Amino acid sequence: MKPLSTELQDAETLRELGSASVQIVHDLKNQLNGLKLYATFLRKRMEKSERPADELETIAKLIAGLERAAGDMTLLVRYGRPLELRRRPGTDLSRLLSEAAEGHRVEADEGSFDGDFDQDALKEALKNITQGGHASAATDDEDGAAGIRLRREGSNGAAVIEWRGVTQAGEELFHGFAGGEGLRLALASKIIRAHGGEVVQDGDVLRARLPLQSNDER
Repeated sequence: MKPLSTELQDAETLRELGSASVQIVHDLKNQLNGLKLYATFLRKRMEKSERPADELETIAKLIAGLERAAGDMTLLVRYGRPLELRRRPGTDLSRLLSEAAEGHRVEADEGSFDGDFDQDALKEALKNITQGGHASAATDDEDGAAGIRLRREGSNGAAVIEWRGVTQAGEELFHGFAGGEGLRLALASKIIRAHGGEVVQDGDVLRARLPLQSNDER
């Protein structure tokens, strides 16, 4: 048997390290949730004994910090594990985008945007992109154009979604893993790729492409 090359050994080591890291993060998340329970118990006891306001504020901040850390770890575990999509043919991408972009005006081409999508997963991804990466700044332009645009590329081939007005132009938002917001954007990118699409940043625009159903598939 021929020995593994250095590249293959490195790849296998990275895979093993990634799997171990996901399990470690999962265990740490459970420990943080346990600490949150203890902190909540202490807060209730302190409220009954009328403790000073600054002590109650401190423990409230402690609980909030534990919740944020546990939430970020949950996102990291989800990102590190394989996605299990529950696709449904004929899912309307335009509707998913409108629901995910609640509070933002979406400008869409006429016609069908049906695809073979996991409704819950894809809506989560679109919501994360809209809210994260300062894409929430994608409001109407001075000339009245909507900050979020849905259009068709080719006769049937793909749908393109654009979020305009991103304030972090020049930074790679989908691979930065910068805190909870970065994790949500990375997970959004993974969900879109799992649907056979892609998402990129082009200056102050975030752009996602997703395959649509052809007329023969409808």
